[in-house]
Amino acid sequence: MSDMTVSKEQAGRAIGVMCAGIFCLTLSDAFGKELVQRFDPFQILFLRNLISLPIVVALVLALDGKAGFVTKRPLIHLGRAFLALGALWCFFMALRSMSLAGATALAMTAPLFTTALSVVLLREHVGPLRWLALAIGFAGALVIVRPGADAVQLVALLPLGAAFLYALVMIAARWIDPAETPRTLMFYLTLFPFCICTLWVGFVAGWPAPQGVDWLLAGGMAITGTLGITMLTQAFRMAPPSVVAPFDYTALIWASGIGWLVFAELPDAATWLGGAIIVGAGLFVLWREQRAARNPRSNH
Repeated sequence: MSDMTVSKEQAGRAIGVMCAGIFCLTLSDAFGKELVQRFDPFQILFLRNLISLPIVVALVLALDGKAGFVTKRPLIHLGRAFLALGALWCFFMALRSMSLAGATALAMTAPLFTTALSVVLLREHVGPLRWLALAIGFAGALVIVRPGADAVQLVALLPLGAAFLYALVMIAARWIDPAETPRTLMFYLTLFPFCICTLWVGFVAGWPAPQGVDWLLAGGMAITGTLGITMLTQAFRMAPPSVVAPFDYTALIWASGIGWLVFAELPDAATWLGGAIIVGAGLFVLWREQRAARNPRSNH
């Protein structure tokens, strides 16, 4: 689908769906931030996937039937599950002591990592302008981390680790049969982490038993997370990536608002400045990638 085939009305609806999906995912992170104060991240992921899995199964059956569970690359799905769990563990551990907006801003370096890693893992070409944008984006991350300013800022390395691992999750998706639907990918990215977390929970003793409010938080996390991913998938079906992808960065706005309303967190100047640099670099890289896709001979 090209940008020319999308009407303004359809593009507007796709952008609305994209923003709503990002809001749901940020809300899911807020639920996780509350839970991680009392539970280990793997216990949280166990609870979330326990609730999410039946929802995802029902969604696959309703839209794809049993064929939606068929895959030719189960080991790739398993590898993505381990990477996703690592990314989520890093992000939740960061949320124990970082603001929601600060952790979100650093996690938005994931597209920058994806572009850089694609050179090594996918043999893709990245031109000097995009390398410059990547360098500027990572400089923005350093503005937030402020190395050497305070030892506590070492925790800021966790969302950067989450972004790196999430970038590997996205790249690994390129090695899966293109015939598999996004819902098939979502199913295995829920099933395998649930199985892994079940084993982990079974071997680790001493974790607190979830209370009623914890189940409500885990349920909210599962529902908003699944709804968010579904909305993002639908948004990319309604309009080209060049139209909807830039609105992924509204996560920083949602995280700042939710952090202020729920956790009484106000991002400091360094977080805003670093986040703006990361967003600007990410948007430039996205623009160059879209331009290169339309004109492979262009200097990118």
